[in-house]
Amino acid sequence: MNGRIDSGIGQITIDTDVISTYAGSVAVECFGIVGMAAVSMRDGLVKLLRRDSLKHGITVRITKDNKIQLDFHVIVAYGTNISAVADNLFSSVKYKVEDFTGMEIEKLDIYIEGVRAID
Repeated sequence: MNGRIDSGIGQITIDTDVISTYAGSVAVECFGIVGMAAVSMRDGLVKLLRRDSLKHGITVRITKDNKIQLDFHVIVAYGTNISAVADNLFSSVKYKVEDFTGMEIEKLDIYIEGVRAID
């Protein structure tokens, strides 16, 4: 389901791919986030995604009342406080995605899929 905004003279539809790409770009700018992760269900391996594939580490759902639910699968930097990184990610994504789309984020789940050392 796509997001909907009523502009008064018509309706604006936002595709979930647009939301996930924007949310992914916001996420990789956050301190402590190395990148988005893709999890292979078949063999359980986690793969760090390139910058052009950020939307694959994010699941976007639009509820019936036009609110956004996001699942992030991320890899964090070694030595960072995971709680602080998650709080930073939550507040940045919530503010910027709500401002970008004009829609409310109802739920944001963060899954830490791995830890990587930063060079």
